[in-house]
Order: sequence, then C-alpha cells, then structure tokens
Amino acid sequence: MYIVFAASECAPWAKTGGLADVVAALPKALVALGHKVSVFIPYYRQVAKLAPECPVVLPSVTIPFPHYNRFVQILDGGVTDGVQLYFVANSEMFDRESFYATPGGDYLDNAERFGLFSRAVIEATKVLGVPDVFHVHDWQTSILAVLLRSTYFFDPVMKGVPAVLSIHNAGYQGWFPPSTMELLLLPWDMFTFDKLETYDSVNFLKGGVLYADAITTVSRKYAEEIQTSEFGNGLEGILQRRNADLFGILNGVDYAEWDPAHDSNIAAHYTAENLAGKKKCREDLLHAFGLNDVAETTAVIGVVSRFATQKGFDFIVAIMDRLVQEDMVLVILGNGEEYYERLLTETANRFPGKVRVQVKYDNVIAHKIEAGSDMFLMPSRYEPSGLNQMYSLRYGTVPVVRATGGLEDTIDERHGGQGNGFKFWGYDPEDLLDAIKRALATFLNKEEWTGMMQRGMAQDFSWEHPAKEYVRVYERAVSNRN
Repeated sequence: MYIVFAASECAPWAKTGGLADVVAALPKALVALGHKVSVFIPYYRQVAKLAPECPVVLPSVTIPFPHYNRFVQILDGGVTDGVQLYFVANSEMFDRESFYATPGGDYLDNAERFGLFSRAVIEATKVLGVPDVFHVHDWQTSILAVLLRSTYFFDPVMKGVPAVLSIHNAGYQGWFPPSTMELLLLPWDMFTFDKLETYDSVNFLKGGVLYADAITTVSRKYAEEIQTSEFGNGLEGILQRRNADLFGILNGVDYAEWDPAHDSNIAAHYTAENLAGKKKCREDLLHAFGLNDVAETTAVIGVVSRFATQKGFDFIVAIMDRLVQEDMVLVILGNGEEYYERLLTETANRFPGKVRVQVKYDNVIAHKIEAGSDMFLMPSRYEPSGLNQMYSLRYGTVPVVRATGGLEDTIDERHGGQGNGFKFWGYDPEDLLDAIKRALATFLNKEEWTGMMQRGMAQDFSWEHPAKEYVRVYERAVSNRN
C-alpha cells in the first residue's frame, strides 16, 4: 500500500508538539511493515535553515485562487529509514519566522496558506505517484479531505482516493471567515451548519471530520472523550454520528531516541536489570539544576511541559506551598504562558532548596529529567495521548498523572505498588496532592518502588503495534471508498 502523509509538522524539521513526533515516527514503522510512504510538509523558514540545498522535483505547480494563481515548488527532502520526504515551497506563504502565528496572534492568511499546501499535495501526487490513501493531520490539512470530496469530486485520478484524518488535539480547529469558501474555491452549498459552517465561520477540522473516510485520534480514551461536551469543543455531535468511523490508536514511542540503555544525552546508561546508572543520572540532574546535598530518601520530581492551564499548572501552583513541605525536590523545564513562567520563577526564588525552574525548551535537559527523576508529574486537564509518561516508564521514572486521554490508557495504579504509576481522576488540586503523597509514601518502600520501576521499563510502547492498527484503518477506508 502507498500512503501519503500531509502534515504541518514533522520532527526534526518543524516541531511545536507531539504531532511532529507522530509524523516522523509512524511512517518509519509503516515502511518496516512493507508499505511505501511519502511525507509532505511546508518548506518553512526553519526547514530551509536545516535543508537549504534540496533538489527541485517539480519546479512549478499552479494553485488557483479566485483572482490569481499561486505557484509552488516541490523539493526532495530525501529518503530516511525508507520514508520519502517532500517539501512544499512558496516563500510568500511559508518563509516566515513562525509556523502559525506571531506573538500578536495567528497569521491572518492561515486559511490560504494551508489551503494552498493541501491542494499542492494533491496536485504533486498526480505527478509523483497517486497514493492508495492520504493521511491528513489536524485542522491544517483537514481541508485536503474536503477538497477530495468537492473540488476534486470528478477528477478521474483522485475521486476514488480516500483520506484518513488524525485528530491530535480537538481544541484547535481552524476557524476562518465565510469568504474562505470563495478563496479556496469551495462550493457555497458546503457552507451550512451540517457541513463546514460553525457560528458563521468555516471550520477546517469540522470539514475533515465530516468528509474523511475514517477518523483516528491518539488514544482509546481520547476517542471517547471527544464525543462529550467537555472535550469535544463543539464537535462532539458530529463525532458521535461518525462513531463507527472513529478509532482511538495510542501513539507510540521512538525508542531509538528514548531509551536509557543507549541515550547519548544522559550521564550513564542503565536497564531494568541493572539500575546502577540511574543513580548517576539523578546526581547529574541535580547538578544541572544547582541542587546540592539532596538525600537519597528525598524524591526528585520532574516536569517537562508547556506552561499552560491545559497541562495542569494551575494545580501545581495551587498546591506548591504545601508540596514544598514534603520530602521532595521539584525540577521543572518548559515555557509557555507568561503568567506561569513568571509565577514558577518567583516560586523557585522563594524555595531555592526545593524548586528549580528552567524557562526554555532544551532537549538534552529533557532527557536528563526523564533519566534522573524519581517521579514525573503530568496533571493535565486533558491529554490526547501524551508521550512523556511513556518516556518516563522506559526510564524507570514513575509517572503521577491525571486519568485522562492517553494518561488513563497507559498508567495503572494498583494497591501496594503493583501498578506502574499513580493517577487521580477528579479535576481538583487536592486530588493531585493526594496522588503525589501516595507516590512519596511508596517511594520510601524501596522494594515496592523498584518493582514499579521495572514493570514500567518492561512495557513496550513502540510504534509497531499502532502501525498495524493504522494499516487496518487504511485498508478499511480503501475498501469502503471502492
């Protein structure tokens, strides 16, 4: 089977979150199963810095708009692990400082940018090879599924090609003014509430949900959650109606990068059978954050996250004065909302022997936190899949999480430390504090704690199993379209 991925991000070229990791890792796993995969992403300014001399494979692809044409080039990003990468280049649309927005807000022409990109992918594949299925991701490329079932409905080459949509976060949907219909040459009869329209706006993700042949999301639990008013963000009704075509497939982990047995970013290597290196990683982490004389009985709690309410930082801030009274130290890495950046920095200044914060994203430090912490904290309000809890399990760093989305699917708390972590179900800071206290109490029982560490390290969250599930979804979509 030939699968074409169309996405706005792909690690390491362009990344703001987990989407980039999925688009980098899943195609490799599909190729390992014997399939052919190409990935298309925009040729952003950041991508051009990493790949400045890409061969041009299609020098000019015409993309029509109502009163003008735009022209893109398709660049050859090379083949890595069997996956062909293509870049869609148009300097006016993609040669910008950021992918989606400035500090002042979203780019006003995002509908045109990603409409152009999606249509360019369709046109390019007519020349480079028509796929058996398109796999599109989030609102940015949802419109490709809409185009296939509207503008390209009578195209003899494309009319039978299905599209599978993956929702990585239903909170971001791509809302644009009604004039977007004319801009992207979409028929006005699709601008109705039962199709693309939501509150007098064009909703890209809604269009993808309606017109994709199958819909996936990044965990079994999140597939259930987005069919509720709490997590569906207005799409729950449509997702309920499309329930038979909605599949929750937990994201995998790229163990080539995230495994303490061979991680080049950490102070010492270790395995479930020989945990001696973890002690050295703990010492190295404490040194990196300037913490001295921390007793072995004092738990090191790590956090690597975007600083946002969605990630549970309102809870962390709410319990901080009581948390610092416990026998633990807290190391935090990340950036995000200015309010939390300032508040966490002030907290670290108040409790320098208990809390340390680095306001940035640093991949090496992220690896050190995973390897050197005793516990990893993820109190997210919602977490479609989550990767850090799976990284933590492999590193023997016991997760403390809220039971939502992929966190619920991967973390199992059992009495007597027989699970692989700790979790809380309510959305209340007291519930978080209780879960941390349970973890701290278990930490003092080294036999129980070591058992939890080793159970987590033995679990396999590689991409092989999710890739097989995606293949079944692709095959179903192809069968239904034919």
